[in-house]
Amino acid sequence: MHKVYISRFSQIIVLEDARDRLESIKAAQMKHGRGGRGRTQRMEDYLEVIYELMEHKGYVSMSDISNYLNVSSASVTKMVQRLHESGYIEYEKYRGIRMKDKGLEIAKMIRERHSILTEFLLLLGIEEEDAHRITEGIEHYFDNRSLKRLEQLVQIIKGDESILRRISTL
Repeated sequence: MHKVYISRFSQIIVLEDARDRLESIKAAQMKHGRGGRGRTQRMEDYLEVIYELMEHKGYVSMSDISNYLNVSSASVTKMVQRLHESGYIEYEKYRGIRMKDKGLEIAKMIRERHSILTEFLLLLGIEEEDAHRITEGIEHYFDNRSLKRLEQLVQIIKGDESILRRISTL
């Protein structure tokens, strides 16, 4: 059974029953946990950090990855080996990490996704530090179509001063 209520903004909101919500949670886990993309959220986090470290420092050390992701060096070693075996990076012990085209493409896509989501949150008046933190929590759940739509919405909002003024008063 669906329940309907009117929000404080006079919008009608339909609440699904628990079974519908559970099914959507299950579907999201199937899609995003390991996903049809063949990579996990954790793999994307590693690719993102490796890419940003390469951009910032010019090289990537295992200890830097461990530090930025707040994980043990053993965890980093396992994931780096996994990324290497999956064809995202090149890794040789004591020689360092280099991104392959496949990994670079994904890392750039993750950066773009992060930028769009952060920009949207900033437009809503969220503090920058909070916007980045929130983005890290949700960025893996956006598919390309949803992200494109959000990007279009950001452009509409940025292009209309009256909308920007209305948002700033929230």
